[in-house]
Amino acid sequence: MKTSRVSFAAALAAGAVLVLSGPAFAHVGVQPGEAAKGGYAVINFKVPNERDNASTTQLEVNFPIDQPLTSVMPQDVPGWTVNVEKSKLDKPLTVHGKQVNEAVTKVTWSGGKIEPGKFQQFPVSLGKLPDNADQMVFKAIQTYDNNEVVRWIEETKAGAPEPQNPAPVLKLTAAAGSDDHHDDGATKADDAKGHEDGHDEAATSGSDTTARALGIAGIVLGLGGVAFGFASRRRAS
Repeated sequence: MKTSRVSFAAALAAGAVLVLSGPAFAHVGVQPGEAAKGGYAVINFKVPNERDNASTTQLEVNFPIDQPLTSVMPQDVPGWTVNVEKSKLDKPLTVHGKQVNEAVTKVTWSGGKIEPGKFQQFPVSLGKLPDNADQMVFKAIQTYDNNEVVRWIEETKAGAPEPQNPAPVLKLTAAAGSDDHHDDGATKADDAKGHEDGHDEAATSGSDTTARALGIAGIVLGLGGVAFGFASRRRAS
């Protein structure tokens, strides 16, 4: 009887863990979750199916208007049709010397199917990423074939628990090698200084050697003069 109770309690606890942890693994998200500021990156919008009795048939991803991207290129996903929407910019951008008046604001994948218990990735190449922000928030809308719509649009606030339907977030990090360039410059400066110091030391060493040689030659000549004078006196005597 005790064993049955223990088994039932364990099963109930395990079920509670699955129920509570399930949604955390079922969010629409971005992979990888970070990219370098000011560069270009390839990311995947990962879409898991949360339902047991319906399939996902559409994903709509909205790009932040206040962080316009001039290049957004989705990769073909077998069985899915992709539609890219652009909007006019209030303030044109200059990219590679050319003025850009519009940017991608929405990408929609439809026509395919993500069955229960499965997920699908939607790859996108994008840039130039902002260099003055720490993240980009992509609000996504997931539609099922039973007409259910899940809006992944809630932004996570600092210090607050994660919302029920968080929006996918791409964290922006400092460009790799930015500190290395500084270190390289410092290293090169140190090398140059070392080279100059070595040159100075060599010059000093060379000067010392020359002075010593001249001193020795002077001593030899002096001794020769003394010997010559001594020999001359003996002949005179």
